[in-house]
Amino acid sequence: MGSYRLGVLGGDGIGPEVTREGLKVLEAVGGRESFEYELVEYPYSGEHYLKTGELVPDSVIEEWRGLDAVLLGAIGHPEVEPGLVERSVILGLRFGLDLYVNLRPIKLYAEHLCPLKEKGPEDIDFVVVRENTEGLYSQIGGHLRKNTPDEVAIVNGIYTWKGCERACRYAFELARKLSAEREARGDGGRPARVTLVDKANAIRPHDLWTRAYEHVAREFPEVETDHAYVDACCMWMIKNPEWVDVIVTTNLFGDIITDLGAMLQGGMGIAASGNIHPGRTSMFEPIHGSAPKYAGKNVACPLGAISAVAMMLDFLGETSGARLIDEAVGELLRSGEVPSADARSGISTSQMGDMVVRRLETVEPETGN
Repeated sequence: MGSYRLGVLGGDGIGPEVTREGLKVLEAVGGRESFEYELVEYPYSGEHYLKTGELVPDSVIEEWRGLDAVLLGAIGHPEVEPGLVERSVILGLRFGLDLYVNLRPIKLYAEHLCPLKEKGPEDIDFVVVRENTEGLYSQIGGHLRKNTPDEVAIVNGIYTWKGCERACRYAFELARKLSAEREARGDGGRPARVTLVDKANAIRPHDLWTRAYEHVAREFPEVETDHAYVDACCMWMIKNPEWVDVIVTTNLFGDIITDLGAMLQGGMGIAASGNIHPGRTSMFEPIHGSAPKYAGKNVACPLGAISAVAMMLDFLGETSGARLIDEAVGELLRSGEVPSADARSGISTSQMGDMVVRRLETVEPETGN
């Protein structure tokens, strides 16, 4: 029986509402799986900043390092300078805790959720490994002569061998695990493939990614390899998503293509992500924003936050609990009880959380092979 200390930041807009439902599901799974946890609440958000002028202090980042995981709702307030609080909270977590992998599963649960013709769940089931601490989000750059006709803005994209190599290694290890799972299920077919997505033809420093990828690939001869420039990747994700198993890519490109992936699986409301440093404190969140126009209306879809809880449990080693949540969400979507993963579903935020909890009671425990 595990015991965990979990940080919680509900954040802004719909964040507190969807986080509440995620925690409701966590409580239900914890009771069924007999693990214990302590929640540590943190107030940092745009609303908190407006009231206090406080951003995340270094002492709190140090405190986060002592937690087992962090669950984040959403950050962003319309009355605060864009990006100010996001950089403090989200980048504070990613950079402060060196969460070098942003893991984004793209999984279609039900064919009616997908906007593509003739594509079903068997075609859309892959994962994106986005490097999470470098690239154009490194915050290196600035403005010269701001607010004048001669203004200049400079941003530097930073890539290191260490950053590229460890992201690629995580992707190959994940593909090896997927291949083993396929073999155990007797699925047959090809082994899992890792696709490197970059723009090395036009951005020559991306050659560092190419060389790091090839270096790691030599250690995984059983894993298939592939390469796509980011523009071609977007095309193939629409035309032949079934070709994809694991994508590894840069911070910026990963940010873009995972929103495309979210629409393939039914929308932003169902998409979840993990910000991971294996073996250390990691952070989990739905990928949607704070959506202030829906705040307080109890209409936001909480499935992304609930799926983020499942990812968190899987990271903590509570794989059975993670599977229960994934199955419960999948059954609700496949059955049509939850017709869509957005604010137009006709089901309130709290009702949808209750539906997942009830469905958990009917999901059969894993019996093994």
